[in-house]
Parts: sequence; structure tokens; C-alpha cells
Amino acid sequence: METQPESSSRLRRIELTLRADERFDVPQSDGYSVYSALLALLQSADDEVSQRVHDSEIGSLHTSGLRGPFGDGDRSHHKRVRHDSEYTLTLGITDPADEAIFEALVSGLVLADEPLELTHGQLHIDAFESENTAHEALLTEADERADPTVEIEFRTATCIEDAGSVTTMFPTRTAVFGSLLGKWNNTAPDGLKLDVGRETLAESVIEKPDARSYDTHSVLVNRVDDPDGGTQPIFRQGFSGTCAYAFKDASESVVNAVTALALFAEYSGVGSAVARGCGDVSVEVTE
Repeated sequence: METQPESSSRLRRIELTLRADERFDVPQSDGYSVYSALLALLQSADDEVSQRVHDSEIGSLHTSGLRGPFGDGDRSHHKRVRHDSEYTLTLGITDPADEAIFEALVSGLVLADEPLELTHGQLHIDAFESENTAHEALLTEADERADPTVEIEFRTATCIEDAGSVTTMFPTRTAVFGSLLGKWNNTAPDGLKLDVGRETLAESVIEKPDARSYDTHSVLVNRVDDPDGGTQPIFRQGFSGTCAYAFKDASESVVNAVTALALFAEYSGVGSAVARGCGDVSVEVTE
């Protein structure tokens, strides 16, 4: 594993390969269930770490939800995990204060060989891979790209509150990179914070969406207690699909910043509820 200098702001990404011993149902939007299972596992390893993740306002933990082949579930709004298939789960950690999250996950999932306990079944860890980088390394990588085009695949519902509490339902340049800018500046060292205004994004970046891949979603992201003693589901609305972003009359510093933000997205996720499976992306930078 690459070691970063002490002055670096470390970003972690973990990819798990999982397998079930038997078939069982999970919700169609499984991110909330996976998040709850990870919190339970973190709590068994380190209760203080679990509470910090739960209370975090900047979403320092990003999860992808389960990726893999599913069958039809017996329950409404559910899908079925197959016992003969592999599933992947990607986790990102961007807050430099949350190194303990990574250590607790390694302790629980790998060293203690604990399964991921979902409501109706278990997933066991077949493989565990991790990588780390830093904000300055992403800026250096971005600077090495000449005339880049950034393609982002929004693999899960991406929920961005673009104006107040109004959620955007399309991957506009200002919403996507405005969200990433906030996440970057919340976690980067002072000397590496970026200053790219909304108007600059609007003038310098062009969206090239793949209309055939576009879809909209309403996903469960939380449950809260109600006055009657039950729970009230909380839903968020968002989009998925693929969109490429190119540059027009953009300064070198803007191209560098936007490209670095795109690379950062694979660690941070995009938008809100990223700990609960929303805003998971795959990024490709071409020239």
C-alpha cells in the first residue's frame, strides 16, 4: 500500500467482494440496509467510531451499495441475492480525522472475519482490496491531463440539493461539481482548498449526457421515530446515468480543479446520503 507523507490528506477506498451461502431478499435500494449493517459491525469493533460516522454532517463514509446480479424478490420492492454469485461493495473515506473508520472496518471484516449481517441474510467476505491517495496527488494527476474530457457514470441514485431543499434531477455541471467542491473543501488541508465559483463552472464546463442511460429514482435513506412510537421512512429523489463533461474557454486552473474533483468523486460520492448508497460513481478521464 502506498504511503503518503505526514502532511498529506489521506483518502481511502476499499472494495469488498462478497458472497452469500443462501438466497435472501434485500430492498431494491439496498444502500440503507448496507449502511445499517456496516454501522452495526463498526459498533462491535469500536462504538465511538460508529457513533461518529452516524453523526457526521459531511458524510465521511461513502458506500456504493451492492453491485452484482439479482433475482426477483418475494417481497414487494425487494430483489433477491443469489447464493452462486459474487457482489462488490465499495467504501470511501475522505475525512482525515476518520482513519479509525478504516481500521475498524479492517478489524471487523477482515481480521475478525465477520459477515455483513443484513435483515434477511449474511454476506461473507471473499476478497478485500484497499487503496489510498491524497488531495495533492489527485491535483497532480489532473495536471498531467492535456485537454481532458471527464466521463462520470452515476451508478446509484445521485441526490443533490442544488437550491435550498430542491433536488436537481439532472447531472448539471454546476450541481455535480458544486457538490464535489463542498466535499473537497471540507476534507482538504487549508493550502489545497479550491475556489471555483458557480458562474465559472457554468461558463467553462459543457455537459454531454447519454440520454439512453438516464433514469430517475426515489430511494429510502433513513427511518426516523414518529410520535406514535413507530418509524417514518425518509426518501430522497435523484438521478442515475452517464454524462461526459468537456471544457470551453476554461483556464488551466479551472480544468485542473474540475478534473481533480471528478477523480475525488470515486472516494467521496456525489450529493447527499452517500453513506447510504447514493451518489456512487465511476469516473474515466480521457484526452
